[in-house]
Amino acid sequence: MSQVDTEQQLEPDGDRPRIKRGVPEGLWIHCESCKATVFKKQVEKNHSLCPECGHHFYVSAHGRIEQLLDEDSFEEWFDNLMPLDPLGFVDSKPYKDRLVAEQRKTGMNEACIVGRGYMRGRPLVLGLTDSAFIMGSMGSVVGEKLTRAIEKATELQLPLVIVSGSGGGARMHEGILSLMQMGKVSAALARYHKAGGLFISVLTNPTMGGVAASFASLGDIIIAEPHALIGFAGPRVVKATVKIELPDDFQTSEFLLKHGFVDRIVKRPELRAEISKLIDYCGK
Repeated sequence: MSQVDTEQQLEPDGDRPRIKRGVPEGLWIHCESCKATVFKKQVEKNHSLCPECGHHFYVSAHGRIEQLLDEDSFEEWFDNLMPLDPLGFVDSKPYKDRLVAEQRKTGMNEACIVGRGYMRGRPLVLGLTDSAFIMGSMGSVVGEKLTRAIEKATELQLPLVIVSGSGGGARMHEGILSLMQMGKVSAALARYHKAGGLFISVLTNPTMGGVAASFASLGDIIIAEPHALIGFAGPRVVKATVKIELPDDFQTSEFLLKHGFVDRIVKRPELRAEISKLIDYCGK
């Protein structure tokens, strides 16, 4: 009888090899914080928190909508806006090809979703950026969608919540057309504030670059998830520039709370309740 591969076992009749079953891929994930290997379904049921240490895993924009808003209450706005390639930009691949690849990977047209929904029965306007789409960077469409959403919140006199998950800042692929979105969105927020609106900014991991330097830092109330990376330039760039050792918790939510940039740190399962309380407290 020929030798059977070590990954095979013989059937009872002794002449048919069968493949030894292993653990299917995708059932377990590795926590980068506590280094534990945890059951993926258990993480998903727990608002994508590690059951061992509470580490906050990535959540998509659509996932956050499900976590924050009342079921089936979200009405997406401006989903027909599509990004273009005004500069014919090419790095490792043409920008137009990168956009197509990101759209297929994420199922999103762009890195931002905006619309109207209800949170525990309270109507509001919600915007979200998603780091899965070119690191949540702010191109022309992201800036335009956020600006239009802010203007609709002003018109409808509704509270505004923007959840930022942008590690890319302004999108270099669109040059000055991307950078100008920082001023455009900030100006819309200034008009919203003048009209008496309530803007709650929620910072998640990561919130960096031009997003952190513009609308994400302009909330009437700024909430952050625990241990989120928040800042303009990354820690390595800052360290190389200032030539000094940085605190271990530099540019984390906890560091920014200590120095007055963040008003409150809220764990993800408590965000929905806390935002609802804040809206009620502010009379909106």
